[in-house]
Amino acid sequence: MFKKQIIFNVKLFVSSILLAILCVIFFIGCMSIDITPNTKFSKSTTSSDKAQIYYLNVGQGDAQLIILPTGEHILIDAGLKSGSNNLVNYLQELGVEKLDIVIATHPHADHIGGMEKVIQTFTIGEIYMPKVADSQIPTTVTYTKFLEAIQSKGLRINQAKAGTVILNSGNAVFEILAPNSTSYKKLNDYSVVTKLTYGSQKFIFTGDAEKTSEDEMLKKHYDLSCNILKLAHHGSSSSSTDSFLKAASPAIAIVSCGIDNDYGHPHKEIIKKMNVNNITVYRTDTHGTILAETDGTNYHITTNLKNLTKAT
Repeated sequence: MFKKQIIFNVKLFVSSILLAILCVIFFIGCMSIDITPNTKFSKSTTSSDKAQIYYLNVGQGDAQLIILPTGEHILIDAGLKSGSNNLVNYLQELGVEKLDIVIATHPHADHIGGMEKVIQTFTIGEIYMPKVADSQIPTTVTYTKFLEAIQSKGLRINQAKAGTVILNSGNAVFEILAPNSTSYKKLNDYSVVTKLTYGSQKFIFTGDAEKTSEDEMLKKHYDLSCNILKLAHHGSSSSSTDSFLKAASPAIAIVSCGIDNDYGHPHKEIIKKMNVNNITVYRTDTHGTILAETDGTNYHITTNLKNLTKAT
C-alpha cells in the first residue's frame, strides 16, 4: 500500500511539472518581445500578413500609424509642424500612398502640427476629430492651416463620437471610445480615444485624455482591456489613473515624448505606477520609433532610433 502511494505521488509530481511547463510555453507564445535598437523600418521589411502598429518618434508630440494586412492605413496624430517633412518622408518609406483614416485626437500643435503636410501629400479617405465648444476653438496658425488643407482637397471632417466603429475589416475592428461628452474644461479631455482589436490582440490609443475622460469611459463600462496601451498625455500624472490602468491591464505601455523635454514627461509617478503593476514601458525618447506586429494571436516588438523631429 505504501509503495502504491509513492508511485501515485511521483506521477502527481511529474504531471504538475508538465502542466507548469505547458503554462510557461503558452505565456511565451502570447507575448514575444524583441528589443532591437537601430532596426531600420521600411516597406521591404514589413510583413504583409500581419498588422503593424508604429508608435512614431516625433519628439514631444504624438503620431501612430496602423497598417493592416487588408491594405488600410490609419494615422493617429502627426506631431509638431517642425517635423512634418521628416514624418511624410518616413511614411513614404513605409510604402504609404493613401491614408484611409486620419484621426486628429485634439487641436493641440504637438498632435496636429504635421497634419497640413500629411493632407497635402497623401490621398486621404476619412478624417475624424472631436467637435470642440465654440469658445475653445483654437485660433492658432497651425490649426487654421490644418483646416485650410482639408478644405483645399474637398474633404470633410467626421465628428468623433464614442461608440462609433470606424472600421471592421478582416480580422480588425477599429472603434472610438472617447470623447463621451459634448464639452470639457480642458482641450485634452476632448481627445479621441480609439481601440484596435486584431484577433485576440488589443491596442488602445489615448491622445492626451486625462482623468475626466478616463472616468467617463469607465462609467460607460467599455471594454478597456488591451495588450498595449499608448499612455495618455505623454505619460503625464494627470492621466493613467489606477482605475483606468486596472481596467486596461496592459502588458506594455508606450510613452511618446521628447528627449529631455521641459514637461518632465513621463512623470516619475507614472513610471513608478507602471513598475508596481509589472507593465513594461517603451519610450520614443529612448527607444525611438516602436513597432508592434501581430498576427492576431501573438505580438512582437522591435524598436528603431530614427528621429523624425527635425525638418528637412
